[in-house]
Amino acid sequence: SPGPCTPNESGITLAAIAEFAGKIPLLGVCLGHQAIAQVFGATITNATTIKHGKTAQVNHITGRLFKGVADPFTATRYHSLIIEPSTLSANFTVTAWCTPVQSDASSATLSKDDIEIMAIEDEQQHIYGVQFHPESLLTEHGHDILDNFLRCMESCTAA
Repeated sequence: SPGPCTPNESGITLAAIAEFAGKIPLLGVCLGHQAIAQVFGATITNATTIKHGKTAQVNHITGRLFKGVADPFTATRYHSLIIEPSTLSANFTVTAWCTPVQSDASSATLSKDDIEIMAIEDEQQHIYGVQFHPESLLTEHGHDILDNFLRCMESCTAA
């Protein structure tokens, strides 16, 4: 869930993620996304610019959360911290991203250091994180993204 602090200041969030990772599907939004990454060794750092109530074009690869979602899509961002891309654990796939500045570069030419991570996924442990706010009215396909997570929960718990 979102919050006005860092993962270290988020109460029991880090402990809860560590306890439940791999046992139940997890979806972290904003601060929760950052906390998931931090539990698995990533560094959380200041974003290039503060994104409080700003919309941005988010690019993605088709993963479980983005099935049926346009690429790119508009998402609402409300954060000043991001995952340092080079520190993200290898068990996670970056499934969505923004470029800090407008770029004509295709996703094939962008390096990990050229992006701000907007979504991560660990398919084996059913852990997902999104930096943007899918619940916001200004996020296109936000309900689709949340529905995709609910479908994942159903298929993960049925197995």
